[in-house]
Amino acid sequence: MQGIFDQYDKGPFFDEMFGEGGKIRPHYEQLFQRFGELEPAEFDRKRVLAEKSYLNQGITFTVYSGDEGTERIMPFDLIPRIIPADEWAFIEKGLTQRLQALNLFLRDVYHEQKIIKDGVIPAEIVRSAKHFRPELVGFDVPHDIYIHVCGTDLIRGADGRYLVLEDNGRCPSGVSYLLENRQAMKRVFPRLFNRYAVRPVGRYPQELLASLRYVAPHGNPDPTVVVLSPGVYNSAYFEHSFLARAMGIEIVIGHDLVVEKSRVFMKTTKGLKQVDVIYRRIDDDFLDPTVFRKDSLLGVPGIVEAYRAGNVTLANALGTGVADDKVVYYYVPAMIKYYLGEEAVLPNVETYLSAVDSDRKFLLEHLPELVVKAANESGGYGMMIGPQAAKEEIAKFRDAIIADPRGYVAQPVIQLSRSPCFADGKVEGRHIDLRPYILSGEKTTIIPGGLTRVAMRKGSLVVNSSQGGGSKDTWVLDEGEGVC
Repeated sequence: MQGIFDQYDKGPFFDEMFGEGGKIRPHYEQLFQRFGELEPAEFDRKRVLAEKSYLNQGITFTVYSGDEGTERIMPFDLIPRIIPADEWAFIEKGLTQRLQALNLFLRDVYHEQKIIKDGVIPAEIVRSAKHFRPELVGFDVPHDIYIHVCGTDLIRGADGRYLVLEDNGRCPSGVSYLLENRQAMKRVFPRLFNRYAVRPVGRYPQELLASLRYVAPHGNPDPTVVVLSPGVYNSAYFEHSFLARAMGIEIVIGHDLVVEKSRVFMKTTKGLKQVDVIYRRIDDDFLDPTVFRKDSLLGVPGIVEAYRAGNVTLANALGTGVADDKVVYYYVPAMIKYYLGEEAVLPNVETYLSAVDSDRKFLLEHLPELVVKAANESGGYGMMIGPQAAKEEIAKFRDAIIADPRGYVAQPVIQLSRSPCFADGKVEGRHIDLRPYILSGEKTTIIPGGLTRVAMRKGSLVVNSSQGGGSKDTWVLDEGEGVC
């Protein structure tokens, strides 16, 4: 090795850049050469340049706890993750298959419920899911698309196989960081892009808008589309405003919308303007105080009435959260087999359901060895990593599982693949995952790459930004000519 990689230790993990014996993987050779040419002072200058560009643009997220302040810059690592074309083709195939099955599942559980009647998934698992909305049974959505935007989290274990960790089908976040990471890399390493044929990611906002326009009510060829945000104090407000601006549409909060005669209107300086499609970044519970949480000040009274009347489309659809449930996740490979007659291309992580007596007995006996997750939490909350947990935390989760068996799942500890990252003043291996973004509209579109999230704390397996995680640019290589 040379330069900044002189002291790099891949450890006993699958490393994205280095294979057995520290040999560079072929698709990283040019990057290794370029970074090896960097003097420490030049590397630091580029790193500071990237950080300043994030700060100057206000690219932040909000953390609601801790004593370091709420507004933070997403830590960004300069060493990109590279995915070869054939590897990405495999991932695309698996993600397309998975989203197709999830949309068919949602169509089914809100209509005939054949998958329940045929005994593939227990009725109680679906009906007890926190985000299952029985009031929407029988309701049709345009083109039977429930999940218009999906963020499916992928990991790689010790053998390098891709596994699905979870699906995010309500309000998947993070795509703005993906797009900004690419811009940062193009600014600080312009020549490096000339050495690789990297597939572009910049068309995501246009592809998202096309998917939203496709599901407009009554086939409206020129719909008005808006982004509905909880407001400036939300942790992902930067992303909401970023995407609205990139799509050339309005960003609104609940008070900007009003419902009249089962139609949704936006307040403008010229009066009311009807809205056809709402890309909502508000959870179901807060969307309409006349139907869900009556204390919500974020939503729009009457919007569900307009939705049920077919006069406005919500993306993602109401009730998609049942597919996010970590207990329902267990059954996704069975869904793929049931609806598509295929084996899952991308397998799940082995999962134990505490709702099942035999599984619950096993996981209660092996809590210190397992990762335990609350069925409906996200962002790294409601999770315990057994080998790293204190006795008090293990006892707390044991009591919670016994009190609410339906509310928890457990998985073996997967030592996530690692990638070289600049941390603690030097380049070291850090665990990573991958969140690709899948759009479902007239066609299925997957942005080439996704958001590679990094567990910046040494030894940590938690990549979420709310838990101290960062990110890095993800390069999918094109077999043909051209650069990003």
